[in-house]
Amino acid sequence: MDLTLLLKAAIMGIVEGLTEFLPISSTGHLIITASLLDFTGERVKAFEIAIQSGAMLAVIWEYRARLKATVTGISSDDVARRFVRNVAIAFVPAVIAGLAFGSAIKAALFHPVPVAVALVVGGLIILWVEARHKRLYGERDLQGARHARVETVDDMTAMDALKLGLIQCLALIPGTSRSGALIIGGMVLGFSRKAAAEFSFFLGVPTLIGAGVYSLYRQRALLSLEDVPMFVVGIVFTFVSALLCIRWLIRYVSTHDFTIFAWYRIVFGGIVLLTAWTGWVEWKA
Repeated sequence: MDLTLLLKAAIMGIVEGLTEFLPISSTGHLIITASLLDFTGERVKAFEIAIQSGAMLAVIWEYRARLKATVTGISSDDVARRFVRNVAIAFVPAVIAGLAFGSAIKAALFHPVPVAVALVVGGLIILWVEARHKRLYGERDLQGARHARVETVDDMTAMDALKLGLIQCLALIPGTSRSGALIIGGMVLGFSRKAAAEFSFFLGVPTLIGAGVYSLYRQRALLSLEDVPMFVVGIVFTFVSALLCIRWLIRYVSTHDFTIFAWYRIVFGGIVLLTAWTGWVEWKA
């Protein structure tokens, strides 16, 4: 058993869990972290996608009561049926876009420099959306719940779900952030921060588990039983760190905006671009 390999898997798991639900791009951070750890190659790319299932297991555990009520009430409860319908509608665009463009995007953009550019651009967009939100609603109501058209995920319409599903397609570009696109896009569409954040959690369950299974299936020829410990360690560390992040984020959005994440993206992306331009760091794909 290669302990160095398991340590790298644990670090990657922690990075994935802490960044999956924050608007800072988990995929982008995994690509940059893997480059720094010299943990690269096609097998690692499959690993990066597979461990996202650990973050989704954290969502299932944290919201197990809600999900259980949905499953048991789907035959008789209109709210449960509407919830499942909205998740299904939002899930479809990402599947279509992923199958159509996923391979080309991975070949062209899964490199630290394009990720850094996306981080900076995404940070600027978050600053613009937050400034717009404050102009519309003012500082007196940070979350905007009094004014939000969609205060909870149960208030969503099918059209809301479709729009968010299309917005989620932007996350195919590494560095964009799936959760960031959904949360910020939701705010533009009139969602409260909490509603947008929670829907990003729920939509991530089928999206990322599906992506993980599909990636493992496509890369099955590159994998062997010797890789099982690496995947198990990565998923376990992802689960624990993601669970802590979910609980923190829901508390955070009740009293804070996302400006700090915007500046983090801009500074972090800028450092990567600077080190690539000067040659201080040899970034690897």
